[in-house]
Amino acid sequence: MTAFPDPRILTATAFASLLLASCAVGPKAPDATLPPSASGAFVSATPAVTADAARDDWWRLYDDPTLDALIAQTLTENNELEAAAANLRRVRAALGEARTGRLPSTTTSAVGQYGRGSAATVPGSGGQALDEGETYDAGLDVAYEIDLFGRVGSTIRAARADADAAAAALEVVRVTVAAETARAYADACSANAQIAVAERTIALQSDTANLTRRLLDAGSGNGLDVARARAALESSRAGLPPLRAQRDGALFRLATLTGRTPAEVIEAARACRRPPQLSQPIPVGDGARLLARRPDVRQAERQLAGAAARVNVATADLYPRITLGGSLGATALDAGGLGDSENFRFSVGPLINWSFPNVFAARARIEQASAASDAALATFDQTVLVALQETETALTNYANELDRRTALQAARDQAATAARLSRLRFDAGADSFLTVLDAERTLAGADAQLAASDALVTTWQIALFKALAGGWSAD
Repeated sequence: MTAFPDPRILTATAFASLLLASCAVGPKAPDATLPPSASGAFVSATPAVTADAARDDWWRLYDDPTLDALIAQTLTENNELEAAAANLRRVRAALGEARTGRLPSTTTSAVGQYGRGSAATVPGSGGQALDEGETYDAGLDVAYEIDLFGRVGSTIRAARADADAAAAALEVVRVTVAAETARAYADACSANAQIAVAERTIALQSDTANLTRRLLDAGSGNGLDVARARAALESSRAGLPPLRAQRDGALFRLATLTGRTPAEVIEAARACRRPPQLSQPIPVGDGARLLARRPDVRQAERQLAGAAARVNVATADLYPRITLGGSLGATALDAGGLGDSENFRFSVGPLINWSFPNVFAARARIEQASAASDAALATFDQTVLVALQETETALTNYANELDRRTALQAARDQAATAARLSRLRFDAGADSFLTVLDAERTLAGADAQLAASDALVTTWQIALFKALAGGWSAD
């Protein structure tokens, strides 16, 4: 006859389990609130930005087919993106594994043995050797954990938070590679524009040097003017190699971002002669929408949620694990007897595991998880502040560089006028050649500064687009 447990014991056990379940087994997730100032608008006094919602496909504002094609290629073939996507698949697979904790576990077995037991284990055998024989067993075991204290649920929540954080990490990489592709392309175009300015300056100074040489040969010039003109010309020529190296470096970065070797640089990028230009104000939205768009903020928030869930997992180890299990099968002395009813066996009952004496190790794990949660909360707060800082910095740099470029354009126009007038006065004999040389040097410097400012304007535009987290949801 099967002996069942005393009902009073089962009732007491169930009551104790429910009482323990009513206790808190871990803290709630820390409050990941945003600062009140985050909802403020970013729009400053400059007309270069508007309060319209920021765009994900921000690079299309430049209306540059080459840039569109480069970013499309990057989002398809960039190796960092492939690695981040593979990591996301790995974490999602871990989430699927964690979800199996909600399902019963099953184990099937089939055993066939031939042997002889020890006489010492059989009372009444008289020390005589036991008979040899066969034993066959086949069965199915089923176990299901009753998640009274939230261990399984918290494990699943932590795995889900990890999957969300990995998805946000993939979006962070998308934002970064899209912005860096545009930056590399703009840097190559800007370097070509500055090279063109330097070449025009060299051509002008070469004409001036030839003029001074002809005047000297005709007896109306002097060697000092020739030396000064040649010195200015060689100084301008010395500025070309660094610009070419800068262009080539940008092209090599672009090749790497698009999944190509440096030898496979797209010729359209190499032939670009001016950085991408915007024909409309940049839509920036407001702070609250920015933080909702920024994948790094979402990643930090999901990491915080996962850390909080792991505190609950560690806390649940202080309490017993209750598993309902069952087993059915058959044991026989020959294979044909496995189907006989008298050889059928089964068992059903609860199993309670509780490592009560080892609470110190459990509490140490809780302390570790709590410290990790505190660190995740601090990381989240810092991520929010950095997001606001990056956006505000890019805005002010962009606005101020626009003002600087306006002033440089005016200075360049005046320098060109001065160079033209000084040449006319020199030809008329009213001024010395030193005045002409100084005016041309001033014009060359103004041209170089204006070209560099054009490059900075585009650089700060792209930095602003990156801070606004555009590109992560594009197809």
